[in-house]
Amino acid sequence: MTRTNKIKIKTPIVEIDGDEMTRVMWKMIKDKLLLPYLDMNIEYYDLHIKKRDETDDQITIDAAKAIMKYGVGVKCATITPNAERVNEYNLKKMWKSPNGTIRSILNGTVFRKPILVQKIKPFVSTWVKPIIIGRHAYGDVYSNIEINIPGPGKAEIVFTPSDGSEPEKKTIKEFTGPGIIQGIHNTDESIQSFAKACFTYAFDQKIDLWFSTKDTISKTYDARFRDIFEQEYKNNWVEKFKYANIKYFFTLIDDAVARIMRSKGGILWALKNYDGDVMSDMIASANGSLAMMTSVLVSPHGYYEYEAAHGTVQKHYYKYLNKEETSTNSMALIFAWTGGLRKRGEIDGTIEVIDFANKVEESAIETIESGTMTGDLLLVAEESPSNRKVNTEEFIDVISERLHGKIQQ
Repeated sequence: MTRTNKIKIKTPIVEIDGDEMTRVMWKMIKDKLLLPYLDMNIEYYDLHIKKRDETDDQITIDAAKAIMKYGVGVKCATITPNAERVNEYNLKKMWKSPNGTIRSILNGTVFRKPILVQKIKPFVSTWVKPIIIGRHAYGDVYSNIEINIPGPGKAEIVFTPSDGSEPEKKTIKEFTGPGIIQGIHNTDESIQSFAKACFTYAFDQKIDLWFSTKDTISKTYDARFRDIFEQEYKNNWVEKFKYANIKYFFTLIDDAVARIMRSKGGILWALKNYDGDVMSDMIASANGSLAMMTSVLVSPHGYYEYEAAHGTVQKHYYKYLNKEETSTNSMALIFAWTGGLRKRGEIDGTIEVIDFANKVEESAIETIESGTMTGDLLLVAEESPSNRKVNTEEFIDVISERLHGKIQQ
């Protein structure tokens, strides 16, 4: 396409750049798959770890507020620094997860769905349909408060009502030596939004909804999730689910894991924040690769943030810096962009943008199904004479060639 007939993106998309190998692929995707065909309208935020450090993490907050302003964001993978990363990048402090910060501001639910291709069968042989993870994207350990206990003493949890009534206090532990404590929270409002989003998604997709937690152990915290889901179901969804011939099912999380391994798939599995983080990686890996998973944060206020479900691929980045060849899978990053473009097109009413996003996804899937794939997929794909391993850039180049052919049709 020439510069004069590029597809116009009317309303800005918030672009959030990231770190390490995913940052390298992010630029390749823009340069090879998007910019040749789109007149991009971008509100750009660079969440490289050093930029977050320079701004005392204010840029992460600004990026979240920009998504609230424009409605749609796409995010590259970013580093959540530990002590080792603080030293590596000479950071001021161990900044919190940028994903956690953005999700806390936007609220909402993360839906993660495997990218299925014919050449790659799930490791769990019973799975014939995708298992979608509905992950609560607020609170829990991602917004926690932690203390290192240096020695003997009493750790307490205290709630002081704002109406001046008597504080409620409970002892966590009488320490006789060093230890650790952690405080987490959630809100009824956020849990209710989570439940509503999950029931709405399941009804729209006409699939069963499972919700699991550990209310037998956490008789207040986890039980609150259970009760709110049950209230939402009884108040708003019983008849709708009967009409759609789908079911809502609650069970303990350990029982749910056992059932999932024997299921045929085709369900939405709703999980608390940390549980959803862990189980979505399991589902992705069982479907071939962590890079074969779409991820979107859906806010009850009408904001959408599309991202890769995986990390920054640190080991491949070090190889890349040493001029060594890498074969890194960019599918989840590509689908973050296509998801954001499709939603932007839906909101703006620009059919050509939606059609373009569909063509990019078709080109990516067809590339793998034709036998051209990165090293992670070659290890799990069905054997075929057409299978060949390509490096990071070559994979995107082949997708680009297919996309160009579709655009010219």
